Amino acid sequence: MRVNGLHFKNYRNLIDGSLEPSEKMNVIYGNNAQGKTNILEALWLFCGGHSFRGSKENEFIKFGEKFARLKADFYSQGRSQQAELLYNGGKKEVTINGVKKHTSASLIGKYTAVIFSPEDLTLVKRGPSARRRFIDSAICREKFQNAVIISKYNQTLNQRNALLKDIFHHPELKDMLEIWDENLCYLGAQIIFQRLMYIKKLSEYAGDYHFGISDNKEKLGLIYSSTCRAEYGDSKETILKKLKEAMKDSIDDDCRSGFTNVGPHREDFDIIINGRKAKIFASQGQQRSAVLSLKLAEAKLLSDLTEENPIILLDDVMSELDKKRQDFLLNKISDYQVFITCCDFEENSLLREGKKFLIEEGRIS
Repeated sequence: MRVNGLHFKNYRNLIDGSLEPSEKMNVIYGNNAQGKTNILEALWLFCGGHSFRGSKENEFIKFGEKFARLKADFYSQGRSQQAELLYNGGKKEVTINGVKKHTSASLIGKYTAVIFSPEDLTLVKRGPSARRRFIDSAICREKFQNAVIISKYNQTLNQRNALLKDIFHHPELKDMLEIWDENLCYLGAQIIFQRLMYIKKLSEYAGDYHFGISDNKEKLGLIYSSTCRAEYGDSKETILKKLKEAMKDSIDDDCRSGFTNVGPHREDFDIIINGRKAKIFASQGQQRSAVLSLKLAEAKLLSDLTEENPIILLDDVMSELDKKRQDFLLNKISDYQVFITCCDFEENSLLREGKKFLIEEGRIS
């Protein structure tokens, strides 16, 4: 797919206008706090999810204004399409090809993107929640149904946890846990199943990329760490059975802690380099190579699924990489439409074929 035009009104600090990008490389440069990342965020929002910065929707609206509007003209699924996002006083309106939709998740499968940010480069060392967000964001962009299941799971989990806190003071409520456990296990098993399938494919592609960036010296793999001992190759039914047993065994611990200790919300995956856990043994360079490999693999999997290349968003990530890793990354994404933000524009190193855009105080030129 490719973006042919991005239009914005009252969006963050951006001066109302539009961006008409190249089909290849697009470099958005300027000093800090001028609005570069706002452009990438606007492009990302059409994936159907939330801001990659964790921002709330009311933060998209320019100070003093009542609404913000984004519109994207893009080519996908063999035809030109258009999507519009309107943020209006806590409400969001989504229109795709002139038809109003209930949620921007309706864009999943139509509009695809992969984001690289400096924060991603710390994925190896960060806590399990960051890796869970990474994998869940990926499977949600693969299938709309995955986003629905994860949302329902989190709602059910919150309700069960609220009951567990009440049980701490009122033990007679313990029998009510069965009301939530059946549905929680059913939803949780589906999430774990999708994660395992995705991580298995991701590990294969990421391993190939990492082998190349390490000059054929390092082997990378991913191992999913499950609270119910789910394994690659397990069916949904097998995972459901394992999850029910694990949750039953943990009921006493749950009641004491007031928290559900078993399920996908407590799981993680390990990045393994040459047989050792990267978060413990890998150097900073190895960690960054591993994350680049994961992100490139994520893009390749989206490409396989949709039979179209997603757009690539690089948010000030090139300055965090040495020359070798920069060259490797740029070579691997040469067939994608790419948007890069940076402070200092270096034509020879970044712009091989495409356009450059200077942004100053929210104005693009």
